[in-house]
Amino acid sequence: MNPYIQYMYSYPHKTAYRPLTGIHLSEYADRFSGPGHSVYLHIPFCQTKCGYCNLFSVTGAGADEMEMYLDAVERQLGQYRRILEPADARFSDFTIGGGTPLLLTAAQLDRVFSMTEAYLDFEETRSIVIETAPNQTDKEKLRLLKDRGVTRVSMGIQSFCGRELETLGRGHSAEKALEALELLLSFEFACVNVDFIYGIPGQQTRSLLESLKKAVSFGPQEIFLYPLYIKHGAGLEKELGAGMVLEPENAYSQYREASSFLRSEGYRQDSMRRFVRCREKCLGGEASVGRQRGSADGSVFSDRCTGSKALAERCAKSGSGGRTFSECGFGSSLALGCGGRSYVGDLHFCTPYAITRQDCLKELRAYENTRDFTAVTHGIILSSEEQRRRYVIRHLLIRPGLDTNRYRKHFGSDALEDFPLLSEWIRKGYLAYEKKEADWLSLTDEGLGLSDYLGPQLMSRQIREKMTEWEAAHGQTNHPLPGQLKKL
Repeated sequence: MNPYIQYMYSYPHKTAYRPLTGIHLSEYADRFSGPGHSVYLHIPFCQTKCGYCNLFSVTGAGADEMEMYLDAVERQLGQYRRILEPADARFSDFTIGGGTPLLLTAAQLDRVFSMTEAYLDFEETRSIVIETAPNQTDKEKLRLLKDRGVTRVSMGIQSFCGRELETLGRGHSAEKALEALELLLSFEFACVNVDFIYGIPGQQTRSLLESLKKAVSFGPQEIFLYPLYIKHGAGLEKELGAGMVLEPENAYSQYREASSFLRSEGYRQDSMRRFVRCREKCLGGEASVGRQRGSADGSVFSDRCTGSKALAERCAKSGSGGRTFSECGFGSSLALGCGGRSYVGDLHFCTPYAITRQDCLKELRAYENTRDFTAVTHGIILSSEEQRRRYVIRHLLIRPGLDTNRYRKHFGSDALEDFPLLSEWIRKGYLAYEKKEADWLSLTDEGLGLSDYLGPQLMSRQIREKMTEWEAAHGQTNHPLPGQLKKL
């Protein structure tokens, strides 16, 4: 069994999206009524293209080109405001991702905050999240982020081993990463996250643990631990072959050692990738399936922490260090820029999926020349079955898991009857069924480590066929799931 099939960070994947006609965002304006919505801004510019990256990003852009892009974003904001203002839309979450957002100049970063605040109404207690890289992390920009109320900063470090960084094609040294992390933490943002990668060719478990030990010594609030996928369109594809994690058995062994180490250091594991530091070490060492349950806050799902004192206190008090429940799948999230995606009820939409530099530049120019940003031209409308699948996938792969009572309330049916596969996972020990104050399905420690094997099995055959169709049209040859898809 290969534990690494696909990272199910969202559902359906963008490769299942298709051209749409006759749909206008104004038809969905009522979905944005009131508070609690999210907005995402994609900054597609990077200093270098990492060897494993297949995300929407371009290199070599100068300040003038970035300014042109921000001009287009401001036009988009102006058109969206005319739709959102009558609905009294208020946003509680603002995420700036990429790409490398801090590649923008300080003046351009300041413009990003000024124009979003001018065109969108934010709640007073909003969270603001941004990504950075070591080479782009400096005092001036961090001071600006602090002054603008940023609550979470995520830095892609990936390794503190120079040879591993070279293999990955990262543009920074281990020394620069250490320096940047120390600087970032000195600004005392509510939450600092650092990313690391395992399964790197030539990487030993020892070097992975050494990198994590250095990170833990700084005390970041979050650590994300990613397996190395070599996907179609990534720079390493030509050298190493596309499609899967290399040496999956070795990678899985590294995951087990690394996750055990992080839990022993007081980090609560919320998903296969996300580890959150408790103010005190979680009692009992390894985190069991989440024990503490909170009320739904209506926020859109994301693997992030609020960085709040209350969260740390809940973690310290809970014997399992359980993550507070946050319902997802029904919130509205609006994407700005080129490369992000919007979720509005059963409508998901974005700019066309692109990986290669040529395709990314093509979509970037098309975006900058768009006249009507409110016309929805590329996406998918989810059937009731696909909405069920999305709900299960989005809740099951992150603790505390799936509340079957809430599922029944939303869909009028039983999750175990709709998805017989879940009962099979219970028998195999991947999933635990807890009957306490509510009926919960939560991944066991073993199941959590197999998330990239289990999650893809919840895809519908129709979505998989659309993805396969896109892959064939774009030269993708990796089809890891023949015969494994389960019919609802």
